[in-house]
Amino acid sequence: MVYALLIGIFVYRSLRLKDLVESLLSSGVMAAVIMLIVAAANPFGWLLSLNQVPQQVAGLMLGITQNKYVILLLINVLLLIMGMLMETNAIILLLAPILAPIAIKVGVDPLHFAVIMVINLCIGLATPPVGINLFVAAPVAGVSLEKISRAIWPFVLVEIAILLLITYIPEITLFVPRALGM
Repeated sequence: MVYALLIGIFVYRSLRLKDLVESLLSSGVMAAVIMLIVAAANPFGWLLSLNQVPQQVAGLMLGITQNKYVILLLINVLLLIMGMLMETNAIILLLAPILAPIAIKVGVDPLHFAVIMVINLCIGLATPPVGINLFVAAPVAGVSLEKISRAIWPFVLVEIAILLLITYIPEITLFVPRALGM
């Protein structure tokens, strides 16, 4: 950041003190919006945990089927929905200890499951209604949240297609670790 600041002031001579102040104010407002979303997600996660919703979901999944592929589909759907509603760190803290043993029980490699979970949550970062990345991208692009929320869907669909490939072809994820003897 300091490097960019020095380049803008001394090399390109395009950054003035007035621009710097405006930029800092704009960044502060953006950061405040994001922190508000994160702050609101944590009590929601606490409420889910208090009511044992993650444990109930895990019991429901294993009660439906023991089929590895169906369990992976259910986990993907659950993580995509949770990623749309909650902050990523809260989801990992809540669901990883519950979903990982289920995935391992049906024969999913732990590293493969971790990649599936992270990709799901990355998709959630760009998906309304919470989509924290959208709250960052909209002001930077100079467009409304509604406009960017509509424009994101082709990208989300491609991300979901890639998620399905990674989920059901574990060699995509595990090729390098296996080649290295892990």
